[in-house]
Amino acid sequence: MVDSADDLVAAKAALLRTPGGRRRLRPEALRTALVDLHDFWLSARAAAAGLGAGVALVAVGALGRRELAPHSDLDLVLLHDGRHEIERLAERLWYPLWNAGIGLDHSVRTPGQAVAVAAGDLCAAMGLLEARHIAGDAELSGTLHAAVRRAWRAGIRGRFDEITDAAAQRWRTAGDVAHRVEPDLKNGHGGLRDVQLLDALAAAQLVERPGGEVAAAHALLLDVRTELHRLAGRPRDVMRAQDADEIAAVLDLGDRFELARALSGAARAVAFAAEVGLRAARGGLPRRGLAALRRTPVRRPLGSGVVEHLGEVALARGASATRDPALVLRVAATAARTGLPMAPATLHRLADTAPELREPWPRPALDELLSLLGAGRGTVGVVEALDRTGLWGRLFPEWGAVRDLPPRDRAHLWTVDRHLVETCAQAARLTTRVARPDLLLVGALLHDIGKGRGGDHSVVGASLATRIAGRLGLGASDVAVLGALVRHHLLLPHTATRRDLDDPATVTRVVDALGGNGLVLDLLDALAEADALATGPGVWSPWKQRLIRDLTGRARALMAGEPLPGPGPLSAANRELAAAVLADGRPQVRMSGTEAASVVVAAPAAARVEGPGPLSAAAGVLALHSLQVYAAELRTEGTVVVHEFLVSPRFGGLPDPALIRADLIRVLDGTLVLADALARKERDYAPAAPAAHDAAPPRVLWFDDEASGVVVLELRGTDRIGLLHRVAAALEGCGIELRWARVSTLGSSVVDSFGVGGRRPAETERRRVEQAVLAAAG
Repeated sequence: MVDSADDLVAAKAALLRTPGGRRRLRPEALRTALVDLHDFWLSARAAAAGLGAGVALVAVGALGRRELAPHSDLDLVLLHDGRHEIERLAERLWYPLWNAGIGLDHSVRTPGQAVAVAAGDLCAAMGLLEARHIAGDAELSGTLHAAVRRAWRAGIRGRFDEITDAAAQRWRTAGDVAHRVEPDLKNGHGGLRDVQLLDALAAAQLVERPGGEVAAAHALLLDVRTELHRLAGRPRDVMRAQDADEIAAVLDLGDRFELARALSGAARAVAFAAEVGLRAARGGLPRRGLAALRRTPVRRPLGSGVVEHLGEVALARGASATRDPALVLRVAATAARTGLPMAPATLHRLADTAPELREPWPRPALDELLSLLGAGRGTVGVVEALDRTGLWGRLFPEWGAVRDLPPRDRAHLWTVDRHLVETCAQAARLTTRVARPDLLLVGALLHDIGKGRGGDHSVVGASLATRIAGRLGLGASDVAVLGALVRHHLLLPHTATRRDLDDPATVTRVVDALGGNGLVLDLLDALAEADALATGPGVWSPWKQRLIRDLTGRARALMAGEPLPGPGPLSAANRELAAAVLADGRPQVRMSGTEAASVVVAAPAAARVEGPGPLSAAAGVLALHSLQVYAAELRTEGTVVVHEFLVSPRFGGLPDPALIRADLIRVLDGTLVLADALARKERDYAPAAPAAHDAAPPRVLWFDDEASGVVVLELRGTDRIGLLHRVAAALEGCGIELRWARVSTLGSSVVDSFGVGGRRPAETERRRVEQAVLAAAG
């Protein structure tokens, strides 16, 4: 029996327990049990309180929708007809719940008052649409239900803009459930609030109730949120990365990546339905007054078989995908170019009637594809709409392996399929830089198509890309170029940021890999930029751009038979800095720029018996002054070593270079112990809730360059305050001679490469160095 509110809490706790290490109830069954438990207790309590004719208890919110998660608040309305001493009844219902610590949102209203509140409060109105009778006078509850829905339908035209504005604001604030690493399952774009939005539009008789795909997506979102509540032990709507593996196991989804993929697909189905539903609802708003007398807008021609109608791209009368093989892509390209959405009816008609294109594609179809891919930002939403209705997969069957595929690299913001389309949007801005913009756009679309299949995605993707290129109707030479573009799409960024560009062997290897093909080189140059811009914030930087441009220029010169430039002389400003070092034997610092600043540090190159070397000292002092290093280069000129860092302040403004120089002198003199100072810095400024336990473990890779005799040590890990200082100090402590260094920070990840000169380290020495570097990065 569940007599008191404490009994209710105990019974709820019993439902959540996992006896014998096994979960007692699956998420759906748990929600059902929780709803039944609360319904039973509230009904019994209402009967004991004396609820009879003229008084009713109604549930709204999660309990009203029968979607009660383990720690959802109870949203209750005590209805009355105005003829009862309602305060006494309310106290007998609410106080036991408060005393037991149960979250409660309550109100006491007559049906008329409830309708009046709903008229002025959108959240209250949408909540009352979901009202469900619990106890008392069922006829009174029915009166409320009918009155709220009647008022909702009657007033929908006047508050539709408020509905769309509220949804847009919520999407901007919470972001996309499909693409967030830690999605807001309730409020995000494609989350549970959007399912409720669709139900509200259906209650206004503006759209049909969501179909099977949205229902399945809704169920998954509810299951994940239910388990999230259970794990957290409190209300929570944002799924953290560290919770994902356990939730995935409960839902039989393998691991966090399978869960992320399933969530992405579900959220995109809901988001697409919500966007289409809002557009359809606007078109279905009741017309009144003079608006009801206006003629239906004329269809404005936009292209062969394509018109604008009611602000959407639609099919012209008589247009047929069976007779016009390019029609699907022409509709899509027109929508992307004009910024008008494709009419849902048009998409469904095309999905039902459009046949697969014959191979090779007719030239008009290829032309329309290129027009779509070159439309910039407009391409993204159009491809999403085609994909949700099955049309994109019909054009590119290979898309299934990357659809909703979560990234393994934390620098990536998007799922793999969305990243490919985002890269197209970025590449569209760069088409005037290359001789073959068509191959750039198709290469951008396909460069990661090999992911999700196992093996090296560049190799797998090159094979798929050549097959797709042949199907599109490209010539044999273009097919070969596209295959090379996909195969080597990482060649320039990886080489430029991880190898010594002054070494002729570096450039020779790039040219040999491309077979001396200058067209492929130019296309790769543009693709590298588009790919980085579409990856996430901070991945493309002026420093990275300069390195790739330098590598491309050197490779182009070698292809043309021109002599490769040797290491360039120091700039005039850096020569002055080096001269100052030679004059008094002390380090010098120069800073230029504002938000992303260049810091040049020149110091004596002579090795010290004790204490940090020039690189670790400079990197440590920059970290001490709250400067985050995004990239770094090392040059040795005679007895002076010159480091150039690209930095930005973690917070506040840039420090005074004189203060950096003063601390650097103290470090090299031994009067400032960097290790202690950085430890205090990290302790004071580390995040309150670090996610280090969820970070990928650091890795050290070795690469031997037989041509130049240089060994490259590459560290991949998670960024932290003073990381470059610690790693450089570890290398210096191992007696490693550094010829050059490349440092790249990609979001919270780092890829740091160091060129090791002198004698080639033996295997045992490499293991010792590797352990020291991993300990420093740990």
